[in-house]
Amino acid sequence: MKKTTSFFIGGMLVGTLLSFVGFSLFLRGGSAENAVSVSRQKVLKLGHGLDTAHPVHQAMVFMKQRLEQLSGNTVTMDIYPGSVLGSEVQCIEQLQNGSLAMTKTSAAAMENFIPVMSVFGLPYVFRDTGHYWKVLNGAIGQKLLQEGEKKFLRGLCYYDAGSRNFYTKDKPVRVPDDLKGLKIRVQNSATAIEMVKAMGAAPTPIAWGELYSALAQGAVDGAENNLPSFMSNKHYEVCKHFTLDGHTLVPDMLLISTKIWNTLDPNVQDWVSQAAGESAVYQRELWEKQTAEALEKAKAEGVTVYEVDVAAFAAKVAPMLENAENPEVRSLLKQIRETP
Repeated sequence: MKKTTSFFIGGMLVGTLLSFVGFSLFLRGGSAENAVSVSRQKVLKLGHGLDTAHPVHQAMVFMKQRLEQLSGNTVTMDIYPGSVLGSEVQCIEQLQNGSLAMTKTSAAAMENFIPVMSVFGLPYVFRDTGHYWKVLNGAIGQKLLQEGEKKFLRGLCYYDAGSRNFYTKDKPVRVPDDLKGLKIRVQNSATAIEMVKAMGAAPTPIAWGELYSALAQGAVDGAENNLPSFMSNKHYEVCKHFTLDGHTLVPDMLLISTKIWNTLDPNVQDWVSQAAGESAVYQRELWEKQTAEALEKAKAEGVTVYEVDVAAFAAKVAPMLENAENPEVRSLLKQIRETP
């Protein structure tokens, strides 16, 4: 009798639990089948320091959507913008220990982990943007994406970060000598520091998220970056002089932790790679549009935009390319120059 009662009570409990699950799913408009598929969904966390209006973030959202489509909703991404998971360097370190799946970094920051990446920070390496993308999408660029694997960092794709240009608060920069004595914010990159020194300015590494206040408080006299970043981070409110010298073309890179990559099924790896590649194409389209819009908005906000003699700036820093100490960088420069 006791055994029969136990079975009866057990059945009631199971039935009640199933009813509760079913009712919960009904309230959410789901089904038991959907609940199982969601519970088995692979989630890849991605952290970065950009705001949600940035073309790179929008490309990541596109990648998330494509990854869900390609995988039949079995793989997705959780994206954390605005440095909520840490600075660029902190996110890279989280990839290295496997606690974060993906992040976006500037190739300039990567030289601290992979010295050969300093080639991107060298000024006036590429003849034009056509030459630049031919190198990145070709054998040279694809090989560089994998250079970080020895440090647990696998490159998935490049995002367009445009050309980097000087912008200043008070003194316009029309010729290289105008930079003399100015404190210019740079990325935490030895190559960027050397370049600004060669121009005659005082390089000052400051975290990107702290730059607006550093400019407003006079800790630095200016900075260097692309137009969309200049506008989206409202640096135009402080700096009213923007110089189109285009000293470097430094791409952003989407990285994935090899500690996580190596645990993924080959099919998942293929989906991630495909979604990343498609997001890169999408991002370049967004970037081109936003760069044109940023230029017009900058002018409308009272920023004076200067077109300058780029050759004069290139001549000032030419010794950096001629005297590159790293033999790997010298070899890479030769390969880039020989790319038609």
